[in-house]
Amino acid sequence: MSTAILTGQPVPGSSIEGDLRSLGFDVRVASDAADAETLLAQVPGEERVAVVDARFVGHLHALRLGLTDPRFPLAAISGAVTAQPAGRQALTRAMARESSAGGGTTVAVDSLADRIVTALDTEQAGVHHPELGSLVAAVPTDPQTRNEARQAVADVDDEAVRLKSAVKSRDGFFTTHFISPYSRYIARWCARRGLTPNQVTTASLLTALIAAGSAATGTRAGFIAAGVLLIASFVLDCVDGQIARYSLQYSTLGAWLDATFDRAKEYAYYAGLALGAARGGDDVWALALGAMILQTCRHVVDFSFNEANHDATANTSPTAALSDKLDSVGWTVWIRRMIVLPIGERWAMIAILTAATTPRITFYALLIGCAFAATYTTAGRVLRSLTRKAQRTDRAAQALADLADSGALAQLLARFLPSRLPALAPVLAAIGAVSVVLAAWIDGPGWSAVVCGAVYVLLSADAVSHPLKGALDWLIPPFFRAAEYCTVLVLAAKSDVNGALPAAFGLVAAVAYHHYDTVYRIRGNAGASPAWLVRAIGGHEGRTLLVTVLAAALTASQFTVALTALAVAVALVVLFESIRFWVSSGAPAVHDEGEPA
Repeated sequence: MSTAILTGQPVPGSSIEGDLRSLGFDVRVASDAADAETLLAQVPGEERVAVVDARFVGHLHALRLGLTDPRFPLAAISGAVTAQPAGRQALTRAMARESSAGGGTTVAVDSLADRIVTALDTEQAGVHHPELGSLVAAVPTDPQTRNEARQAVADVDDEAVRLKSAVKSRDGFFTTHFISPYSRYIARWCARRGLTPNQVTTASLLTALIAAGSAATGTRAGFIAAGVLLIASFVLDCVDGQIARYSLQYSTLGAWLDATFDRAKEYAYYAGLALGAARGGDDVWALALGAMILQTCRHVVDFSFNEANHDATANTSPTAALSDKLDSVGWTVWIRRMIVLPIGERWAMIAILTAATTPRITFYALLIGCAFAATYTTAGRVLRSLTRKAQRTDRAAQALADLADSGALAQLLARFLPSRLPALAPVLAAIGAVSVVLAAWIDGPGWSAVVCGAVYVLLSADAVSHPLKGALDWLIPPFFRAAEYCTVLVLAAKSDVNGALPAAFGLVAAVAYHHYDTVYRIRGNAGASPAWLVRAIGGHEGRTLLVTVLAAALTASQFTVALTALAVAVALVVLFESIRFWVSSGAPAVHDEGEPA
């Protein structure tokens, strides 16, 4: 429920009351500032409330952007201001001051809404001022300016502006040129029929799961159907965000579903391809798991780098300056976006290769493409970090510590192993990661891998024993992810028994879900995963050591059963806590624009 308080003298022929009601507001009219203050006090505290000048002239979509976006506690455009419950107290204070200053006289001489916004901005209350572009929002003070404003409204098609703004301003080449030109119209069709972004997100997931099932048949017809359905799923994946932007239906749950389902769809499809290949006598589970690990580690690099630098001060770099210059040259922008193999290009490649070739060729191409993209982006970010003058904040250090996912073992050891050389923390993490993976590769499921697993625990604890504010400390979480995932992959492959690699795929998928969930909590300013959850599932170092012990102590078939049981246990715990949190979360409403990767 929302309430709009109209202030000032109404203008004959004005559509403002009807416009506000079409946006879901219950309209009340105030005769003066004191009356507006009284009406504001009568609106229940849990409702959105808006104060709007009765003389407002502008596009309906300008009002929509200014008054209905759920992401901002306070928002305003010319002649209108709104507050959600979180911003209600600030609005009430500003209204009281302006009412007192006005002495209870009529507010027709100026705009009460604009005076309130000025007061809120003065006290730095965090008022959101949306970019309106060519949209009109004005409070004319005389007939001539009113006629001019009305003519400006007539000259701009706000529906065309609204439809254009439904598409991301920054997206990949394939999405921009092959999906968005028509998906925006599908989004409008869905919005006009009351379909929500979450419903379309769910439809996209179901379509991708059917695609995975088609690939799992192992037939040429199944592979062709899988490729077509995967593209259809991606179209729906674009549509859900476009509905959110078109109708401003942003939500915490929606952001989580959109981001999480993207990963679930892609990795379920990998599993479907592996099952389909197995039906044809080709075992590509190692390739499927390798593709999932590489893609997840790519994302961790993105997340860690962004969290380490998004609020850093003096955040300058010659490399970043060069990148900005390249972005000013049109054709380089598209090339640079394509070579990182974002989700549109990646899914298009997977779909085409699935339909035209074999799962093995599809995975080879995917691994080569993702490896090149990962090398390109990581090298650029390392270079930026080494040439950048930046002071990283305590918040950034805490975010990296949360992304590290250190369990009870590392936390306990970190108290007794204070790092004397914090600058070497990424090196220690890298050495630990390489040692445990290399031992698993050379000795297989043997006790040397257990010893190196213990060394990995010690080095990882030392790496996080200080605030992660170093230039390259953002590499620590990716090193930990690579160590854990690759250890599971290598030990499962070395066990050389049917079912080990699928079980390893399941375990890595469950753990990766936990790591993605942590990222989305941090992005939504909702804090990281609770400490009890991290301790319950062992932390990255505890799980890595446990897997090496299980591989050494059990037979190959028993190890497969243990991996399966561990995958189920981790999945149940993290899914339960994740669903509980996001369904009941009080985090700010968002929609994950994210990176095009």
